[in-house]
Amino acid sequence: MRTLQNRRFAVTTIVALALAGLGMSQASASEAAAMQVGTLSVQRHGTHGRPVILIPGLGSGAWAWQQTLPALVRNHVVYTVTLAGFDGTPVPAGSEYLAQAERSLARLITDQHLDKPVLVGHSLGGTLALKLASEQPQLLGAVVAVDGLPVLPLTENLPPAQRGAMAQAMKAQLASAWPAQFQAQQLAYMQSIGTIDPKRAPEYARLSARSDPKAVAQYMAEDLALDFRAQMKNATLPILEISPYYAPDGKAARQPYTEAQKAAYWKSLLGDAPNATVVSISPSRHFVMLDQPRKFQQALDSFLKSH
Repeated sequence: MRTLQNRRFAVTTIVALALAGLGMSQASASEAAAMQVGTLSVQRHGTHGRPVILIPGLGSGAWAWQQTLPALVRNHVVYTVTLAGFDGTPVPAGSEYLAQAERSLARLITDQHLDKPVLVGHSLGGTLALKLASEQPQLLGAVVAVDGLPVLPLTENLPPAQRGAMAQAMKAQLASAWPAQFQAQQLAYMQSIGTIDPKRAPEYARLSARSDPKAVAQYMAEDLALDFRAQMKNATLPILEISPYYAPDGKAARQPYTEAQKAAYWKSLLGDAPNATVVSISPSRHFVMLDQPRKFQQALDSFLKSH
């Protein structure tokens, strides 16, 4: 449904689809077992239960799940991951950052002998989880994608050549930002798209700005170039897509949209995934687990119990 947002929004504000969160407490960080798996920085929490892997989005660190983690570790072994180049971690060598991250995620599952883990990914992390589900579904038990999709909204009808050109132009623009410019971009993003809480937006922006701008640009360009909707038919496992909705944004759009319309559009972008459902959470912007932690936890717990 191309009426959700105008093209300028799609090109200039999807650039940082997951750029903040809350900091882990010193206690939780010290209790976690840390490891490096490929390009992923990983922390293991908890001692028993079904494994869950939390994947933050573009520019975010594991701290993005600070409000989600405490409830999960009661009944699950939880692995929080940070993609290389985010939250002060080293930038990966070579190219194809997302492909490296996907291979590292599969390696984490096999090396740790995880039995059908549930992947919970936010934004770019959700896209990464869906990508692995479409290519190696036998590794996974289920996927929760939090505002992450197989294709960026409003780009689904672009021809491949135009999609690639747009990705490279966006990469060049983002990679050239100075540190102060990068943080200013994150603040503007958080205030308008990231969160409904204006008091927390500056802190989220400060945390997201700890990521490397060039790494953010590379990941974003690769994300923009993706469209694997056709492969989603192979993702036969249960999938939950979380769709945030904030009524003032819907009403203020050039062509206004309702909560039901947005959820239906998000469902259409999941392609032919046979066992996918969409749950809308409002009032919330992109960082659902920060704007509505209780509602998000309820949706997550219900899905985990039933799958």
